[in-house]
Amino acid sequence: MSVALQTTAFDELRALLGERFSTAQAVRDHHARDESHHAAAVPDAVAFPASTEEVSAVARICHAHRVPMIPFGAGSGLEGAVQAIHGGVSIDLSRMDAVLAVNAADMDATVQAGVRRRALNAHLRDTGLFFPVDPGADASIGGMSATRASGTNAVRFGTMRENVMGLTVVLADGEIIKTGGRARKSSAGYDLTRLFVGSEGTLGIITEVTLRLHPIPESTAVVVASFPSLEAAVGSVVATLQMGLPIGRVELLDEPLVAVIGRHTNLGLPVNPTLFFEFQGSPAAIAETSGLVREITDDHGALQFRWAEDADVREKLWDARRLALGWAKSERPGSRSWPGDVCVPISALPEVLLETRRDLDTTAIPSFIVGHVGDGNFHCVFMLDPEDPAEEAAVAELNSRMVHRALKAGGTSTGEHGVGLGKRAYLEAEHGAPAVAAMRALKTTFDPYSLLNPGKILP
Repeated sequence: MSVALQTTAFDELRALLGERFSTAQAVRDHHARDESHHAAAVPDAVAFPASTEEVSAVARICHAHRVPMIPFGAGSGLEGAVQAIHGGVSIDLSRMDAVLAVNAADMDATVQAGVRRRALNAHLRDTGLFFPVDPGADASIGGMSATRASGTNAVRFGTMRENVMGLTVVLADGEIIKTGGRARKSSAGYDLTRLFVGSEGTLGIITEVTLRLHPIPESTAVVVASFPSLEAAVGSVVATLQMGLPIGRVELLDEPLVAVIGRHTNLGLPVNPTLFFEFQGSPAAIAETSGLVREITDDHGALQFRWAEDADVREKLWDARRLALGWAKSERPGSRSWPGDVCVPISALPEVLLETRRDLDTTAIPSFIVGHVGDGNFHCVFMLDPEDPAEEAAVAELNSRMVHRALKAGGTSTGEHGVGLGKRAYLEAEHGAPAVAAMRALKTTFDPYSLLNPGKILP
C-alpha cells in the first residue's frame, strides 16, 4: 500500500468518523496486542464505528484503497488474533454495545458485537434467562463468536458454535450479509453462520449476533474434591462423563496452581490436585447427581469432597479459579504468561494430560495446568522471563510437544483460544493439506486482496 493511498483512505475515514478515527500513538499502541505472549504489532490507525452501516462504510474505503482491516473486540484473546502484523486500520467495535432485542418467550437475544458477556447477563437478569458461555475474561460477544470461544460451562451448555443462531457480517468490500436466524433449525442452503463463527475476522467482520439463551438454573451447588494424584483426579472426571451424569461444570487445577491459591486466599484448599464441580437443577436432581459423583471420587481415592454451600464461598472459589493465573504471574515479577490450550477425546485425556504434566516437571520455569476437563480441554500456562531467549525456546518446545501429543490422540491444537498467530504452524498437521487448501480457497473467495486480518489462521 502506497503512502498516497493510505493518506487518501485516512482522509476519507476521518471525514466519515471525525474524532472516532485516530492515528494517535497511544490509541494505536492499545490496539497492538491481545493478552497473548505474541509481540505487539501496531496498526496505522484505529476506527471506532458505532453501527453496522459505519463498519460497512469503513470497509468500503479500506477495500478501495487496499488497506488491511483488523477487527478488535475486548483485546482479551490468547493467540495473537488482533496484532496488525501488516499495518492497516484496527476496527474497534467496543462502541457497538447495544442489546438490540431480547425475545424471552423464544429464549434468544440479538446484540451488537461490542456487547460484553457480563453486561449481557446483567441485562438479562430479570428475564430468568442467561447466556452461559464463559471464557473467563469479560470478552465481547463479537470476539467470542469470531474465536469460537468456550469456557467453564461448555460441558453442559456447549460453546459459541452451539449458541450462535445468526449473524450480521460485513464483508471485505463493505457488503452486509445476514446468516442464520431465530429458528431453532434450518436446512436452507449453506451454513454460513458456522463458517463465520471461528473465522477470527479473516472472512468478514461480525457486527451483530443472535444468541441462544438458557433458563437460569433453579439451584446451584459447588463441591471441591482433592486427590492424592493428578491421575486420580482426571480418572474421576472420565468416569463421571462416561456415566453420562449431568454436571454443570468441572474444573481441574493441578497442585502447583492450588498452592498459588493457598498463598493468596484463606479458602483452606489442601495442596493437592483439585476438581471444582458445579451441579445445577432442582435440589433433588443435585442431590442425586452429586451423590453418584461422590461415589466415583471415593473410588478414585479422593482425600476430600467438600460442599461450598454458602453463596459467598461459591463465588470466592470461582473467583480464585479465575484469578489464580494472575496471582501466579505476580509471584514472578516481570514475567510474561504464555498460555496454550488443547482439547482431546475424553478417553485420551488422562494420558495426554499426565504426560504433559511430566513434561513440565522437567523445567524450572513456573508452569501450571488448569482445564475445563468436562469436554477434554485443558490449558498449560508458563510464566517465563521475556528477556531470556533460552526460556522462550524451552517453552516453545514444551508447547509444541503438548500440541503434537494432542493431535496424535485425535485432538485439536486449540480447544478455544483460536489459531491467530500462535497455532498456524499446526493447521496442516491437524487437518491435512487438502483441507487447508480448501480454507485458502474460501479466504480468496471472500477476501481476494487479503485485507481482512491478514496473516491470521493462514500464513
